[in-house]
Amino acid sequence: MSAIDWLSNSVNTPAQVDALEPTESAPNAPTKPEAISVAALGTPSREAIGLLAPHVTGLPPDLWGDTRAEDLARRITTEHTDMLPAMQDLLLMILLAELDAPEGSNGHPTLLLARIDKLLALGAVEQAEALMERAGPSSPDLFRRWFDVALLTGREDRACAVMRATPDLSPTVPARIFCLARGGDWSAAALTLETGQAIGEISTEEAVLLTRFLDAEIAEGAPAMPIPQRPSPLTFRLYEAIGEPLPTTTLPLAFAHADLRGSVGWKAQVEAAERLARTGAIDANKLLGLYTERKPAASGGVWDRVAAVQAFDVALRAGNIPEIERTLPKAWDAVEAHELEVAFADLFAEPLLRLPMNDRSRGLAVQIGLLSDGYEAVARNAAPQTPKEEFLVALAQGDVSSVSTPTPFYRAVQDGFSREEAPVRLQSLVAGKRLGEAVLRAMELFTEGSRGDLDEISDALALFRAVGLEDTARRAALQLLILDRRG
Repeated sequence: MSAIDWLSNSVNTPAQVDALEPTESAPNAPTKPEAISVAALGTPSREAIGLLAPHVTGLPPDLWGDTRAEDLARRITTEHTDMLPAMQDLLLMILLAELDAPEGSNGHPTLLLARIDKLLALGAVEQAEALMERAGPSSPDLFRRWFDVALLTGREDRACAVMRATPDLSPTVPARIFCLARGGDWSAAALTLETGQAIGEISTEEAVLLTRFLDAEIAEGAPAMPIPQRPSPLTFRLYEAIGEPLPTTTLPLAFAHADLRGSVGWKAQVEAAERLARTGAIDANKLLGLYTERKPAASGGVWDRVAAVQAFDVALRAGNIPEIERTLPKAWDAVEAHELEVAFADLFAEPLLRLPMNDRSRGLAVQIGLLSDGYEAVARNAAPQTPKEEFLVALAQGDVSSVSTPTPFYRAVQDGFSREEAPVRLQSLVAGKRLGEAVLRAMELFTEGSRGDLDEISDALALFRAVGLEDTARRAALQLLILDRRG
């Protein structure tokens, strides 16, 4: 079920041996009984492991209901990652939630692995790591992912120590060589490399890379290694070790975490933080900390964004109203061009709205405030000037029944908020105790609908509200109409 095609081949997976079956059966022979799942009494299922308790998420513990683990894993695997922030937040919450194990869980963590893989696809590496540590990365499938996360975050020595201390894990030759070298046993690493080549367990490309990793003199003056198309985290770290670091901008999002380490240049750190902030994988304060770390020494590209945000931040901290009014539009344009508006709103909306500003700046501040977590309080104090603003203010307060709808997208939102029940296309899932599956399907509908199918927007919003996800419905609708990202 894994959608992750870049995992390191760090441990050998035990071969699955099927039970022998007779080639022929007597006409009246009894049928073969169904497979029986066996688990120790009192042992919690790894499928139920999470980081967020039900009282934190507000999700019912039996969210998965009667849906099979395989079906949920398939839904999660195919869920979009390029979504509006409200949908990303809901997906992250579901992936990290403590929930009852789904129907038919048989001991294999099918759903847990799908959740971890989706977290990695979103760049939520630290969250995935915490989830794996809660589960215990003792099985080959879990350890592979945990080992790779350690490589991306610079904690590979700990992962190597666990590998050495866990007899049940059988490391592959490249992983064994890497860990031996990290532990300072270079002679054993070189001998393992020679042995691996002799028995054909290391490819020619791997042998060249590992040889350069172990012997700096061989690497010195040699032509650069070819850039791999889909490097694993282990390959990525080996290239870095031989002095040929690979750029992360074209790699899967999880690799961006490698650029957040202090040994990486400031520009790469900022760009990595921007990529991760767009999916909610890191806190907005992390991004602000990098934006304001030092003065940019150049202009253009990322440096213009850094300069714009820094100028606004300085003006806001000083309470300099004329300077705030001058720098706010530039800062907003800079973050808007890179889809960082919600992160910006979470950082600055509250202090910004406390200041007396001219009408133009005030209007922009209200728009920013409606994208923040405090959208409802912002709406109560707003004075809308146009039909669109009036609709947004009403939407933030959850009642758009009596306001005009200036465009078809606004009418689709109004339709979704006018319903009391789940939409027809999702009613069978809700009635069949498959609520979690219905929510995942509604998220897919909303994302697809934002690209033009208005009925899907209405149905998704109706489902969210019918199952108690009112905050998600409001935030998603506000972002849809304010950010105007239509595929």
